[in-house]
Amino acid sequence: MLRHILMRWHSFLGLARQRPSWYRDRLREELQERREAVTLLQKLSETADVFYIVSRATHDGYPLQQQSVPPFRPMRHMLIYAYMILKYTSRWLFYRVAAAMACRSASASSEVREVINPAKNKKIGEVAARHGLDAVEFERVCCRLRRFWPLFP
Repeated sequence: MLRHILMRWHSFLGLARQRPSWYRDRLREELQERREAVTLLQKLSETADVFYIVSRATHDGYPLQQQSVPPFRPMRHMLIYAYMILKYTSRWLFYRVAAAMACRSASASSEVREVINPAKNKKIGEVAARHGLDAVEFERVCCRLRRFWPLFP
């Protein structure tokens, strides 16, 4: 059941498929960040990132561990999966709203499908470049949106 929900969620996000090495590299990075996490919130966030990469790789046809997503243990993993879905869906929607505001066009926003951390200006510039958006205007809009948008660490 959980696997089905996650696969539909990944399909809904519609992110570009990457090379198999990209998933392995991201998993390695996220596991390292998880080991370095100190606070409970940092550990939750980094664990959610690990679950995200594993489930995305599975969705995209490149399973990384045991041919599946991490096992679902209601008491132990419910919070992690809920946090993961909230965190990445919030980022995805943030970029779509920002693109619509920057371009004043709903069609432009439908092409922007990103989940990288919008709290970093460098990442915003990368998104603008990938989608052919005016980087200055897009960054301006993103900075304004970040004042009230619920972004999760």
